[in-house]
Amino acid sequence: MARLALLFAAAPAPGRLLSVPTHPVVSLVEVQIAEQIRTDVNSAMKAGDRDRAAALRLVLSELQKDAKEGAGDELAVLRRERKRRREAEAAYRDAGRDDLARTEAYEADAIEAYLPAELSDAELDALVASAVAETGAEGPRDMGRAIKHVMAAAGGRADGRRVSGKVKEALTP
Repeated sequence: MARLALLFAAAPAPGRLLSVPTHPVVSLVEVQIAEQIRTDVNSAMKAGDRDRAAALRLVLSELQKDAKEGAGDELAVLRRERKRRREAEAAYRDAGRDDLARTEAYEADAIEAYLPAELSDAELDALVASAVAETGAEGPRDMGRAIKHVMAAAGGRADGRRVSGKVKEALTP
């Protein structure tokens, strides 16, 4: 974004063409997430909150790695990282390491702040009912089609396990 700002900050001399960057266009939402995390890392460092700064640095590193690989889906990266933290938290709790589990939970909560809000149960139930009606799902054999439809409609705002449970509940007599 800084590169684009510099590009448009100074008008080209009359008779000269303005060069256009050759990198792919990045959506404004994605830029806002990465930029917001960078800003929050700086704020956390200035406030002396080392734990938050460290957690956000890890996420920023993953976002940069994903962008370098060309995937560019920052929300998917955030969801993946949150899931890793939640799984690690559960593993640490099972092993009796509550101190490490608290750290993982803190990091997961920090990541979650950048994700869109999860669907409520009522919203998810409505999506499931719509998917069952649209796909013609009648029983457990049709769960895959219904789940796929709900996940697409939810746009990443619902956990797969939660969707699977709701679809199974709707299709089981």
